[in-house]
Order: sequence, then C-alpha cells, then structure tokens
Amino acid sequence: MRPYGHVDTKGTHGESKVRKLLPLIGTPSGSHPGGRSAMTCRFRCGDACFHEVPNTSTNEYVGDVIAGALSRRSMMRAAAVVTVAAAGAGAAGVVQAPRAAAAPATGPSAAAASEAARRKHKGARGLRFAPVAPNTADAVTVPEGYRQNVVIRWGEPILRGAPAFDPEKQTAKAQAAQFGYNCDFLALLPLPGERGRQLLVANHEYTDEILMFRGYDAANPTREQVEVAWAAHGLSAVVVEEDRRSGRLTPVPRHRLNRRVTATTAFRLTGPVAGSDLVKTSADPTGTRVLGTLNNCSGGVTPWGTTLHGEENFNQYFANSGRATDKRYGIGTGASERKWERFDQRFDVAQEPNEVHRFGYVVEFDPYDPESTPRKHTALGRFKHEAATVRLTHDGRPVVYSGDDERFDYFYKFVGSKRMKRGSSRAVREHNLSLLDEGTLYVAKLTGDSPALEIDGTGRLPKDGEFDGGGEWIPLATATAEGAVSHVEGMSAEEVFVFTRLAGDKVGATKMDRPEDIEPNPVTGKVYVALTNNTNRGVGSNAKADEANPRSANKHGHVLELTERWNRPESTRFAWSLFLVAGDPEDPATYFAGFPKDAVSQISCPDNVAFDPHGNLWISTDGAQLGSHDGLFGVATRGERRGELKQFLTVPKGAETCGPIIQDRRVLVSVQHPGEIDGASVEKPASAWPDGPGTYVRPAVVAVWRADGRDIGV
Repeated sequence: MRPYGHVDTKGTHGESKVRKLLPLIGTPSGSHPGGRSAMTCRFRCGDACFHEVPNTSTNEYVGDVIAGALSRRSMMRAAAVVTVAAAGAGAAGVVQAPRAAAAPATGPSAAAASEAARRKHKGARGLRFAPVAPNTADAVTVPEGYRQNVVIRWGEPILRGAPAFDPEKQTAKAQAAQFGYNCDFLALLPLPGERGRQLLVANHEYTDEILMFRGYDAANPTREQVEVAWAAHGLSAVVVEEDRRSGRLTPVPRHRLNRRVTATTAFRLTGPVAGSDLVKTSADPTGTRVLGTLNNCSGGVTPWGTTLHGEENFNQYFANSGRATDKRYGIGTGASERKWERFDQRFDVAQEPNEVHRFGYVVEFDPYDPESTPRKHTALGRFKHEAATVRLTHDGRPVVYSGDDERFDYFYKFVGSKRMKRGSSRAVREHNLSLLDEGTLYVAKLTGDSPALEIDGTGRLPKDGEFDGGGEWIPLATATAEGAVSHVEGMSAEEVFVFTRLAGDKVGATKMDRPEDIEPNPVTGKVYVALTNNTNRGVGSNAKADEANPRSANKHGHVLELTERWNRPESTRFAWSLFLVAGDPEDPATYFAGFPKDAVSQISCPDNVAFDPHGNLWISTDGAQLGSHDGLFGVATRGERRGELKQFLTVPKGAETCGPIIQDRRVLVSVQHPGEIDGASVEKPASAWPDGPGTYVRPAVVAVWRADGRDIGV
C-alpha cells in the first residue's frame, strides 16, 4: 500500500468548512453499557462507551447550543423461566438452570394469550423447538434434535494460491487470500446452475491483535502485524456446498467467485459527496477513490442481487483529531489503539484531515462480479451504520433503513428516486448499482401518546398498557443527478451527507438507546428496530427516559415495532410501539408484546435481527446482562402467540452472536470474538472454541439444521 503524502493541516481540502461547525458542550461519560468485556470494547469500538457521549445536545431532542451555529458552508438472574428450564434440559452440554417463579403477565391481552398457550403447546410455526436453557458452556449449544457444523473459520484459504492457515507464521499476503477475522453480517445468495451450492458473503468487523498474535505488544505493533490486520478487515465472498446426506455446509476453495475485500482494496465514492472538497486528500485529489472499508457490522441484501455493508465504529482507527465535528463522531485527540497512523499517515487526522470523512458510509458489493469495484454510497449519510436493509416501494424504488449505533443517536431511512430494473444485462446491473445515489435521506422523530408523568424511568407500562405513539421522518437532504439540496437550515447538502449526526441534532431527531439492526418484516411490512442498551439514559445531565426509551440506566435494551403509514415504505409518517422490553421476565419492567412472561426465554441486549419464512423475528444478542452467554432467539410477531420468545442457541465464552440467516432448513450465525475476555491472550486463552485446547481461538460461521432434515421449527 502506498503511503499517503504529507499535507498542510491549516485548512487544506475542506478544513475551512470544518472549522465553521462549532463545538458541542460535553457531558460526563457513563459506565459500561452492557456485558461486553473491556477487551471487546477496546478493539471493536475503541472504548466508545467509556468516552463522553458524542451526542451532547442538551435539549430532549436537539442541542440548543448548536442552533444557528452551523454556517451555510461550513435481560434475569442465571436461571431459566419455568418453560425454558423444562424444555431446555435435553440440550447437549448445558447445565440445567434452576427453575424460577413465574412473573405476572402484563398487558391487556395477557389473559387471552395465557389461555391460548395452554391450549396449544407446540409454539408458532417456525418456532416449534425445545428452547435452549441459559448456560455458560464454551460451545455453540443448539436444541435437542438439531445438528451443527463450523462452515468456515478465520484464516481458512479461499482464493487460488492461498496457503493453509498458520497463525505462528501469518503474513499479510496470506491473510488477504484467507477468510477474514471477526465475521459479522452474513448473506447467502443463490448460484444458478450450480446445484447444492450457494454464495456466502461475510463482513469482517474488526481485529483483536491480542488474540491473533503471540506476544503482541500493543504499544509497539510491527508493520507486518498491522498489514495482517488490514488484510483481516473487510469482506469475504466464498462459495459453499451442501452435503445433502448430513446438512453440513463446507467452503469451495478457489471458486471463481471467491473474493476478499480488505482495508486496502480500491472503492468508488459515489453520490452527492463524491468530488467534494470535504473528501479530497493528497493521495486522491479527485475525492472519488477510497482505499478500503473498516468496521463493517451488519448489512443487507438488495432486490437486485448485491450486498450492503455498514461501516460502523470507523472512528477508532483515526488519531490526533482536535475538531468538534470529529468529536461528535467519537474520534480521539491522541493515538489510536492499533497505532495504524505510524504506518500510514492517512489515519492521522492532523496530517490527512479529510481521510476520516471517507469512512462511515454504506458499502455496496457485487458478489457475482469478482472484477467489480465496491462502492460507498454517500447519499445514505455518514454515521456509525449498523445495517442497511432494503425494501421496494410499490413502483420499484429502494428504501433503505439504517441505525446509528451510539448512545443517544438516531435511526434513518433513505428513499430512492430511481426505479429498479429487472434483468441481468450489464446495462441493467449498472443502472441498479446507481439506485442508492439519488433520493432523500430522512431521520426519525418519535412522539409518545402517554402523559410524561406516566413515563418515570422504571419501565412500568403507562395506563394504556403499551409504550406506543407516532412519528415522522424528517428530511435532511435530497440528492439528484443535477446536484443535491439541503433541507437543514444552515447546512449545505454536502455538509448534511458528511456530518449527518449534526444534521440530525439540528432537526430534533429522537435520541435512541443505541439503534442497531433495522429489518422490515417480509410478511407484514412492519419494521423492527433493535435498541441494544444505554446505561447513560437518565443519568446525570443525559436525556431522560421517554416513551420510546422508557427505562433509565437501560442495560437490557428493547425492540421497537414501526408501521409506516398505509404500510407504504416511502411514507413520512408512522406509528410505533415497543414490541419487546428485554430483561428478566420476572422483572416488572420487561414486556413481551403481552405474552405470558412465565412462558418465554430470558433475553438481554438485542443486536442483529432477521426473519424466517413465516414472519417470525429472530434476534441475536450482544453483551447479555443475565449471567448467560449471548445467543439467538426466535419470537412470533403475529397471531395468538405474538411475543412468545424462545432461545435457539448460545455461543461460546466471550463470543457474540451475529449475522443470523434463517432459511427453511438451515440457520447460520457468525460466532464473533470468541474468547474475548479480559486478560485473555494467545498465551492465556479464555476459550478453546472451535478446535479444542492447544489451538488458536477463531471466529467462525456456524450452520445449524434439524437432524431429520425437515424444516426449522415446524
């Protein structure tokens, strides 16, 4: 990789515009928000939850301190509930948890739902399995009657010429041809003409060098270690093949569609920011070519056959910033954790002030064209993107939902103005690859329908029996082929798309408890927003509880259900309600869509979400606060069993469940950062997964299927 040249830091390449964005007033930082180890926080998000809350606006919705200052150019104890404890006894490798007394059901439909549950014991279609009991096993634990295999691990060769994985002699060249580290979002796409094969696409969110390199010295990484880390970030595309006799999935190495995208792969910057002075650098004076993608978290699959990937905690890779706009994104004033700035000065904001403006976007990747250049779509805004999920309007225009994974930040949608074309010709494909460059970016503002006095921060339901209300999508800017128009007073369009968080502040968007994955239900059209947690809610001068975020010091999180007006995704109005309020079912502050709480699994810290073919919502967790490992859960979203939540699997020590895919006959998850526990290292591993004692702990993709070959949960 060619090092970037030195630049003048006094106003070079758009710095004069940045200076016009005035600083925000800080608030004290909060405590650790969830069950992640400090090690995980250190490497995944740069200790974001130990830093000051980036959104320091003092009003409930918007920071008065910046009003007018923007220049025009400038979930339970370690025990199972009764049903889970009984049903989970057969799960292999699980210590039986003690039974817990049932908590009273809450909500107006609880009695009817309880009676229905007594009449019918199998569960909703798609969820008819014995739930896994909470546990701390160093394994992936699945229901009785189900089987699993590790599909692919960090370091497995996927490209032609790639060597076998040797962690003691790892090189950047080898890693660039091998499956990357810390897999997150997964997509499984069809391969017409290749029976029994599918194309797997995976994000690689971040690297944990302490678990990758023996004797790693965090204060003095070597160039080879840094370049290995660059190569371990990004994306992998790898063809996988099904063994019809067993249900196993295995990779097909050296397939023509296998590909790696890394932190040094060339990308196109597209949309309204491409060519702007705010993204020009000494190495790219055109502002259109970017090297690499970083911290890709969740994502989505488009109707036209590409995949989307959200650049999330990109801030942690950059060093030495002193600008207010960078502070709003959590970019620090000192050295970065990985010290990449020592080896490429593009990661040093003091030397390359605009490089950081080229990260924090949604990436589009065409897995069917191994020669294609991935794109960063600036029209979808710049923030810590968690997911980018797509649905179409009735006339074929794309609508993309995305959350900004930060305490007190917002969730957004983009409504495209161009219609998708059908077909597979090169012209059609090129047209569809441009769909996310033109349209309007919106941010959500929610209003509760209960008196403020009934929202007291305890999570107690208001008198109407639900946390619910209405909301509006506030337009921020519109991009067209002729140019872009800002809808935010005092900000130009390009400023809105680069400093999207500040635009959200200015228009009064609702501060949420870490909006993560957002998914529309393909059966009902309702949209579900995972809000992982926020232990700073209502603490000190931070925003108080409101109806959409009803608990102070919220450590378990919740899931919001949103219904667009007329069920049309392009609508600018919506209704919302809290579908789940996570935590111990015995806790009065929890809520499971009115379903009896003695008949649900415990859940804490919802993160990624997906749907099965029956319209059930599946939720993976990150940082569970109930004494059990993170896992994957299915919950019915409609019918008499709406709100019945059942745990499908748990992951090993230190791991997070990511990237769920729920097919008719198979479930896939990413097991991210196994063994990432404080004090762990290569020399002192905290987990022996997946290959047993004496081996390196390795993030991996796992497939689960029924032993009898039938559909999942039926």
